[in-house]
Amino acid sequence: MLNGIRDPAPGPAPPCPPDPPPSSARRALPISTSIARSDDTGHPGDTGHPGDARDGAGTRRRRFLTYLLAAPTLTVGARLGLDAAAPATARAAVRAAAVAQDAAAPSQLIGLPGIPDILDLGDALIVAGLPTSHLLVLELTAAGRAVLHLPRLEVGQGLTTAIAMLVAEELDARIGDVDVPLSDGRPELLFNQLTGASNSVRSLYDPVRAAAAAARARLVTAAARRWNVPADTLRTADSAVLAPDGRRAGYGDLAAEAAAVALPAVSSSPKTADQLRLVGRPTGRIDARDIVTGRAKYAGDLAIPGAVPTVVARPTTIKGTVRTLDASAARAMPGVLGVVPIPSGVAVLAETFDQALKARDALRTSWNPGPVANLSTPDIRARLRAAHAPFLIPPLLTQYVDGEFDFAFVNHAPMEVLTAIADVRPNRAELWFAAQTPIVAQQAIAAELGLPQNAVTVHVVRGGGSFGRRLFFDAALEAAQISKAAGRPVKLMWTRNDDMRHGRMRPASHHRIRATYALGQVLSYEHRAATVKTDFRHGLGEMLTAAGFNLTLAGLSLAQAFFLLSEKNPYNVGIPTQLLAEVPLDVPTGSWRSVYSGTVRVADEIMMDELARRMGQDAVAFRRARLRGAAGRAVLDTVAKAGNWGRPMPPGHAQGIGYHDENSGCTAYLVELDATDPADPRVTKAVIAADVGRVINPRGLEAQLTGALIDGISVILQAGNHIDNGAVREGSYADFRYARQRHTPPAVEIHLMPPSGAPGGAGELGVPAASAAVANAYARATGTSPRSFPINF
Repeated sequence: MLNGIRDPAPGPAPPCPPDPPPSSARRALPISTSIARSDDTGHPGDTGHPGDARDGAGTRRRRFLTYLLAAPTLTVGARLGLDAAAPATARAAVRAAAVAQDAAAPSQLIGLPGIPDILDLGDALIVAGLPTSHLLVLELTAAGRAVLHLPRLEVGQGLTTAIAMLVAEELDARIGDVDVPLSDGRPELLFNQLTGASNSVRSLYDPVRAAAAAARARLVTAAARRWNVPADTLRTADSAVLAPDGRRAGYGDLAAEAAAVALPAVSSSPKTADQLRLVGRPTGRIDARDIVTGRAKYAGDLAIPGAVPTVVARPTTIKGTVRTLDASAARAMPGVLGVVPIPSGVAVLAETFDQALKARDALRTSWNPGPVANLSTPDIRARLRAAHAPFLIPPLLTQYVDGEFDFAFVNHAPMEVLTAIADVRPNRAELWFAAQTPIVAQQAIAAELGLPQNAVTVHVVRGGGSFGRRLFFDAALEAAQISKAAGRPVKLMWTRNDDMRHGRMRPASHHRIRATYALGQVLSYEHRAATVKTDFRHGLGEMLTAAGFNLTLAGLSLAQAFFLLSEKNPYNVGIPTQLLAEVPLDVPTGSWRSVYSGTVRVADEIMMDELARRMGQDAVAFRRARLRGAAGRAVLDTVAKAGNWGRPMPPGHAQGIGYHDENSGCTAYLVELDATDPADPRVTKAVIAADVGRVINPRGLEAQLTGALIDGISVILQAGNHIDNGAVREGSYADFRYARQRHTPPAVEIHLMPPSGAPGGAGELGVPAASAAVANAYARATGTSPRSFPINF
């Protein structure tokens, strides 16, 4: 390597040949860039041989072709090469081989792999997005900025920082020279602009690297031509090309010349693992200073000309409707600009939010009851319990353990309340809000307004938390309705109470599990999950269809397809079965962090503890002997050792363990819990280990794993929603008892496994394991077997 920056191409390079004159047409000039995708551990990975198009299993890897776009400065895209199979093909073969080769200890029965062991939801979403991956474009500007417009939403998960790190790594640029603005809604992206399923880095990793590496190669080639030197004598560092004699050319200075380079004179392959210098290094968020100083703008901060503060009076029950309205007193109040009935309530427009809120409270309204006004939490639980199919295997000649578990509705409760700005005119509409699904939002809003889709512009604005909430665009749709009716731009804010009582919730669920065992072996494991129907109308069904899943032919609902592609039991437990039953109640539900795994896998992990006790085995040893993957055993061993598993604990104190793998990653959580007062337990320590393949930013991953721990503490011990005669009881953080500072452990220790291959998903990975560890610690500390969560509800 030259000064530790980048290896030159092997062998001497001739002077750069002249390029053909650039065409003014928007012509793609492909440069082959091979990207390794899988290694033999089951994680996607690099081999260090960029030109090798096959892995050890003989399956095809992904190759990206990079190409120039007609532009005055260097603009590069990346698209999937024609000689590559879908990434799921390679991963499926590798995973199948790994499952067969590394199933379990010989003393245990080898169970059947789950569908996600072969093909998971993230794979399907990557396949759906591949046809438009070439529309992800990197631009080098004359000012020396590397700009990548991100077709995803930043909601505090650190995605923009991770993408900036990938760009800076491959360009050998300063990370401060990289900009990652959020793309507006782009219908041409089709299924490549959904933020969810812990899929963003997994799907963007290859095309971002390919585009940045190709840009670097063209910059080097442009400098070589300018200086008339062999390209392989040059190196790159700190956003510049450097010559051995000390000459330096910044990327901005070279951008126009690089735009004329069709065929670079040096390799445009992304770096191999041993060449990485920034990726994998703990890095502060690129937007941290802007956030803490107030420069970062959320929807509520935007000053859109003419947009007036707006709030909505809402019904007393879920999905109720207006029966009578007297707005005379409200209209007469200071600053009030209008009162507008809409399907979901009554909007009040005013000069300030304070005036709007006061006028809203002055409305004289009566409401028709909503569709579930006759139901409360006990009624819903009874319906869920009655929805199960019977077990297939009766416990006739074997011992068995049965378990039943209730999980409450849970609010998303992001710190930033929903806010949307809409400016609707007779022939167009423009909106600003935090959108995880901007294309679907654009389509739905256009249909509501009676406009063609291309007449609606959706500006994607950063969000202050989501956890799945911003997959839906309730506030934006209402803002569009209000703006159209009022004939003026509006800035609509949902209050905390609005979102708690009328927003989306994780569905309540009931789980019935039976495990049979004999002679130290688990023979069968049946899991029946019944949930209130989850609303997936955010484009997921179309994405799965685009990925080749014909749900109609398979006879599957969208929820069942999601369930099959995400849920599995990671242990060898004989014959496993998992079934989903949905109860169609007309309440607003949505994907909550980890979706089904946040309850399904928690119930599984509680059962693993109970099986271990029944069979006289240690909980960690019991899991370890049955885990199918070496990576899972490694994270379990790591937390057991680092957390001193099994150490003596005072009365009322205990340790708990939880494990989960999903989205090409795995994690284990060990917690210590003080339940000397069972009504006010506290987690006092947590030890976490995670393997997510290639970690882009360890600091960001640690933050996500810590956040998952707080989610687990909250939903297992104290945070949930009650339904009282069709109304949500909780209305703020005062009664939705999410963990506060006093509930969080004073000691959290995180161990990240050595990097391997490409990144797996991490954003949702930790919630099931953290939740299970807390539940199991509480059971051990109190000598009870909790069956309803949150425990103190």
